[in-house]
Amino acid sequence: MRPSPATWLLAGAVATEVAGTLALRVSDGFTRWLPTAGTLLGYGVSLWLFSLLLDRGGVALGTAYATLTGVGLAAATLASVLLFRDPLTVVQLAGMVILAAGVLVLQTGPPAAPGNDP
Repeated sequence: MRPSPATWLLAGAVATEVAGTLALRVSDGFTRWLPTAGTLLGYGVSLWLFSLLLDRGGVALGTAYATLTGVGLAAATLASVLLFRDPLTVVQLAGMVILAAGVLVLQTGPPAAPGNDP
C-alpha cells in the first residue's frame, strides 16, 4: 500500500519542523546566521506543507495538528537525546507513549468535511 499525498505532506511538515527545531537549538539565540536561517527555513517550509495538507489532504485540522505536534515532539526529543545528549527519563518516555496513543486515537476520527471553508 502506497502512502497517500496527505501522508507525504504531513511527513514533510513534521521533518522540516523538527529540522528547524534542531537548528534553533544550535542558533545560540539567533546569533549564528546559518542555524538561524535553517530554523526560519525549516519552520517556513513546515507551515507551507501543513497549509497544503489542510487545503488538499482531506485531513481534519485537529487531527493534522495533533499529529504534527505529537510526532514532531517525539522526533525532536529523540533527536536531542541522540545529537545533544539531552537526558530522557522514564517519566518523559511514558509521556511520549501517552502522547503517541492520543495521536493514534485522533487518527481514527472522520476525515475533514468537504466544503466547510468559510
